[in-house]
Amino acid sequence: MKSTEIHIPTGVVQIRVSDASDGDFQVVSPAPDLSERRHAIASADWTWLKQVHGAHVVEVSNPGQHAGVEADGALTFRPSCPIAVTTADCAGVVLVAESGVAVVHAGWRGLVAGIVEKAAAQLLAAGGRPVRALVGPLIHPESYEFGGDDLEVVAKRYGPSVRGATADGGTALDMPAAVTAACQAAGWPTPDVGPCTSSPSYFSHRVRGDQGRQTVVAWIESDAS
Repeated sequence: MKSTEIHIPTGVVQIRVSDASDGDFQVVSPAPDLSERRHAIASADWTWLKQVHGAHVVEVSNPGQHAGVEADGALTFRPSCPIAVTTADCAGVVLVAESGVAVVHAGWRGLVAGIVEKAAAQLLAAGGRPVRALVGPLIHPESYEFGGDDLEVVAKRYGPSVRGATADGGTALDMPAAVTAACQAAGWPTPDVGPCTSSPSYFSHRVRGDQGRQTVVAWIESDAS
């Protein structure tokens, strides 16, 4: 599990990104020990989402608020409110601002729908500036053959950098480039982008048909804690 701490004026943003060795965090058919696994990372109740590749973002003010709702992003300005997304090729994006933190589940449909920019706008509406963006493990172009018509939809929104090639020369979507473009369009610095989910260290639905999911979870710890 990768751990990151980012200091903001209201406290410290804690970010955890799991890998396959940390176990399965899927919420569709959760493992019996999922709650225990979550609380070993962050002891407060988590806000997890029923992800639908859309652009709905919820604001969380209490631990566990909105858990299980249909959404692809969550943000919080309050301490001790873990917010999480799960992935197995899509991008788990964390946006840290001076006022709070957002997590986003971004597949290509969510990117085109503007999920990153919407979460960013809601985060910045509370005041403060962008601080940092991170992206968890996601599929890279060498492993992501992608249809031409859909690729043009993404390229129309984020530019030609999203066009990539697979390892054998096929047409591909460059998800790291697309997520980077979305973060920059939202006003954030170039994000730190995670490794490819083709590695057996991570779950990948597209490469191996994995049913498991890794998680990206973030929360704020107050200076007084």
